[in-house]
Amino acid sequence: MKRYDEGRIAARNRALRVLTYILLAVWAVIVLFPYYWMILSSIKSFGAYSSEYVPKFYTLQPTLQNYRDAFSMVPLGKYFINSIIFTVVTTALMLVVIVPAAFAFARLEFRGKNVAFALFLSLMMIPNELVIITNYVTITNWGMRNTFAGLILPSVTSVFYIYLLRENFAQIPDELYNAARVDGTSDFKYLMRVMIPICKPTIITIIILKVIECWNSYVWPRLVTTDPNYFLVSNGIQEIRQNGFGRENIPAMMAAVVVISAPLIVLFLIFRNKIMSGVSRGGIKG
Repeated sequence: MKRYDEGRIAARNRALRVLTYILLAVWAVIVLFPYYWMILSSIKSFGAYSSEYVPKFYTLQPTLQNYRDAFSMVPLGKYFINSIIFTVVTTALMLVVIVPAAFAFARLEFRGKNVAFALFLSLMMIPNELVIITNYVTITNWGMRNTFAGLILPSVTSVFYIYLLRENFAQIPDELYNAARVDGTSDFKYLMRVMIPICKPTIITIIILKVIECWNSYVWPRLVTTDPNYFLVSNGIQEIRQNGFGRENIPAMMAAVVVISAPLIVLFLIFRNKIMSGVSRGGIKG
């Protein structure tokens, strides 16, 4: 009887495992299909794409002409360089701001720290639209429209990233800090030599998430830049649509989207494990 029950439990577990894999496979197809269709459309010729009354899920004559058109009809390479400058500088300045802030809230003791942190977190409840309006008025009054400074300054801090890093810093035992203070270690050295190395996975996660956020930034660059010399890749996509190129030549439009999306996809595939581990560490206390 015992063997019979064990056999039924094993069979049920196998069935559940098979069902789980089937559901995951179906979900993976649903999630990945838009990317497949984007890449497929980008390697179809304009004539082949236009002649398909019923869309085909394959092509027997792939071409790279659409990618050449995407780079020749709009200065996509320049927009790439602008996006790289914007992303790298913004991410670097953000780390300079959020790491000391998270350290102060996690380790230093000063009057009103908890109240200040609670008020700081309450900023997350302010709608983004209000922040964008305020930032736009400020940047305009400072004469920073159509400059990299105007693009970068409103994005150099994040309440959420400070909170995430502060939770990680708070998990480090107090004994380490007290021992470092006894040895005469300054707060800055303790931060650089102890806290940052221990919380490196979370910091890498924050960097990756910020890079993705900057690369996908659309609303703010559209508001603050009208000079093509400061356009980002998001502006480039809109320019493709506005000049009629995208509406007339969908395969070339898809080629531009593939080129723009490729760095983020590769970045996520390389660091996906660090992203998951860093986010999970941020939610663990103790």
